[in-house]
Amino acid sequence: MLTPRELLPTVYDELRKIAAAKIAAEPVGQTLDATGLVHEVWLKIGIGNQHWTDKTHFLRTASTAMRHILVDRARAK
Repeated sequence: MLTPRELLPTVYDELRKIAAAKIAAEPVGQTLDATGLVHEVWLKIGIGNQHWTDKTHFLRTASTAMRHILVDRARAK
């Protein structure tokens, strides 16, 4: 099991690539950039006693959380 503190340094660049791809698929006018989205995801899923079985598990969880964040932001507009 990997803790969030162990995982972040190894996946940060991959998270930014995933975030950039998700933002690119959004309509023009998005005020959140890839770094901001990664930080939002970290706040949403990276804090607490959660553990992931491996890097892939974490990335899938983070990707889903990114989508939820973008949907929530779109709804708020």
